[in-house]
Amino acid sequence: MNPISEYHDYRRYMLDFYEERKRTSAFTWRAFAELAGFVSPSYLKLVCDGKTCLSKPGVSKVAHAMGLTGFDLTYFTLLVRFGNAKTDEEKMAAFNELQREARANRVRIIEADAFRYYESSLCPILRELAPLMPLAYPNEIAAKIKHPVAAIDVRNALQFLTQAGFLNRRPDGSYEQTEKAVKGSKEAIPLAIRSMNVEMAELAKRSIENVEPDRRNISGVTMGIDDEAFARITREIDECRRRIVAIANESKRINQVYRLNLQLFPLTDKVNVKGKRHGGAK
Repeated sequence: MNPISEYHDYRRYMLDFYEERKRTSAFTWRAFAELAGFVSPSYLKLVCDGKTCLSKPGVSKVAHAMGLTGFDLTYFTLLVRFGNAKTDEEKMAAFNELQREARANRVRIIEADAFRYYESSLCPILRELAPLMPLAYPNEIAAKIKHPVAAIDVRNALQFLTQAGFLNRRPDGSYEQTEKAVKGSKEAIPLAIRSMNVEMAELAKRSIENVEPDRRNISGVTMGIDDEAFARITREIDECRRRIVAIANESKRINQVYRLNLQLFPLTDKVNVKGKRHGGAK
């Protein structure tokens, strides 16, 4: 099995443990449950299948059955807390605790770099802006960003971007983008992206007052639709985003960093309507 710090899903870790034992012996879900002290022979399978959550009392039982001690035991406990969290705030707190525990034990969480990259707007902005300003000081780069950013935050973010491989610092001190993709787990990264999207939405709101109309394009439409129309519109937005990215990639003399927010969200709950009703844009 891989080190536990390479896991972001406690169910996956438990399943890998089970499959490893089964590969080398006559190990069954019943045997796993008995080893952990559970009466139900199918409980742990239900947990690994995502049909139920591992209970708080069950964490120590399962950890003991898997032989976890020290850092591995602490990390597994935090993984369960992260996986069972009900709100974004609880998930964020658990993930931050995972990172603190890993740093304290000099263990690197593979997905933590991608999580930090997406956690706020600063890293994506600097990844685009820093290469446009060769040899600029952090305070000079900060001054180019339209919302208030401290020079120390720019310096720290640039250091992170280079250490994590999102930017490369040339011998002359200038920056260039790398080809490294920003990837992470399906559990942690959407959480960070939601946090960044909230911040980006706030910046978009500020731009209505702070940016000249001829330097921005903000519009919207309120419309009544059904499920089929929603699916079609979503596909159209995805295709539009891909075309826009292709246009941006054709830029020869980049001189500014923009953000495009594509937002489609419900303004009401669903209404049960009898008979036919034609929706329309307003």
